[in-house]
Amino acid sequence: MLQSVEGIYRNGKIELLETPTDIEEAQVIVTFMPKSGLVNLQSRGIDREPAADLRVRLRRLAPDWELPEMDAYDAL
Repeated sequence: MLQSVEGIYRNGKIELLETPTDIEEAQVIVTFMPKSGLVNLQSRGIDREPAADLRVRLRRLAPDWELPEMDAYDAL
């Protein structure tokens, strides 16, 4: 099963903010995320009007995304 933990990259090293459970050794993939957590939609060809429409439509799905049972899809 895949497991995700948060960490910080600093001075060429990754510091984990939590300890993974039941793992002694494993291959890892590191994904660097922007500090702000925001996505620049203009750089992806999405203008203000389509972005606003997308935000409204996706907001309706948020309650479902927040359900604990949806965590099962994180590994897919």
